[in-house]
Amino acid sequence: MAKRSSKLSIFFNLALVLSLLLIISTMAESRLIFSVIKASSKVSCDSVIGVKSGETCTEIAAKFKLSTTVFDAINPNINCSKIFVGQWVCIDGSVN
Repeated sequence: MAKRSSKLSIFFNLALVLSLLLIISTMAESRLIFSVIKASSKVSCDSVIGVKSGETCTEIAAKFKLSTTVFDAINPNINCSKIFVGQWVCIDGSVN
């Protein structure tokens, strides 16, 4: 009985390791593809504003009727978790 549970344990550990490797490789590949798409895109900004105290990227996007996807696309160099008062953000633009 001990041999059987030991073999079962080894099987589950192996399955877990393989699953983690698959997840990690998928994440790395998706980041690579996304960075290639971003690098080949040209952003054109037509209007900017300065961030005010307490504002977040989501609030700014909603205020100017932008989806967060569009906001992120026209502001590719902004880290929304670290925006600061006075930082310039694009509120009208396009990505080609």
